[in-house]
Amino acid sequence: MECLLKADKLRKTFKLNKKQMKLDHTDNPLKVAVNGLSFSCFGGEIYGLLGPNGAGKTTVMRILSTLIKSDSGDAEICGVSINKDPETVRKNIAFLTSELKLDDFFTPNYLYDFYSALRGVPESTRNTRKTMLFDKFGIKKFAEVKIGELSTGMRQKVSIAISLVHDPKVIIYDEPTNGLDVLTAKTVTDFLLELKNQGKCIIVSTHIFSLIEKICSRVGIIIEGKMVREGALKDVCGGKSLEDAFFEIYSENAGNES
Repeated sequence: MECLLKADKLRKTFKLNKKQMKLDHTDNPLKVAVNGLSFSCFGGEIYGLLGPNGAGKTTVMRILSTLIKSDSGDAEICGVSINKDPETVRKNIAFLTSELKLDDFFTPNYLYDFYSALRGVPESTRNTRKTMLFDKFGIKKFAEVKIGELSTGMRQKVSIAISLVHDPKVIIYDEPTNGLDVLTAKTVTDFLLELKNQGKCIIVSTHIFSLIEKICSRVGIIIEGKMVREGALKDVCGGKSLEDAFFEIYSENAGNES
């Protein structure tokens, strides 16, 4: 398998304001969100980043997606450095997070065409791909309904479809099934497995054990910004359920100083 994403010693700190320092029960104005994190992901696999809220998962995803810069370290996506050539990196990735929302006043049809144009997708390719994705996610009959009038699940499916307008090689999804009903969540996870079978490199960050167990071949566990365990799912679990293995690993590593 081809390595399509390689992160090397990523580190990111944030400056806290007084209110944030109080909430974190700290006198230190600097928070280390990601602490020397390294891992790789290959074509044809789904890699899971697992950790509790505040572990640094979303920060890692933002760095990989070139939305923010790391303080140090680098990552290569399709052989291109996120630090040296972020524009080319963006052409090869899909990124999705609940914090990035589609405009309520536009329709799925309009937004799909708009983002296709931004990505330079030819019209003939755009229409063929839109038909496929809208049929896959049941969007077609809602294509002219404003985003603000759609259900949470349908908005998520529209967001996924739009993130894939340019048929990227690397897919970076932060909590893709968070808050979804079981039917919508199954649609999303089944589609991720289809993308894996197409040879895509997929990274999913989540705190949902069952999602990792269902779709991921390898997993990295992040606690307090550090990668504390990483490898094939069966090796990380060591004969236990992922939930039991995680809490054992968490008890061994939470609160440890770097």
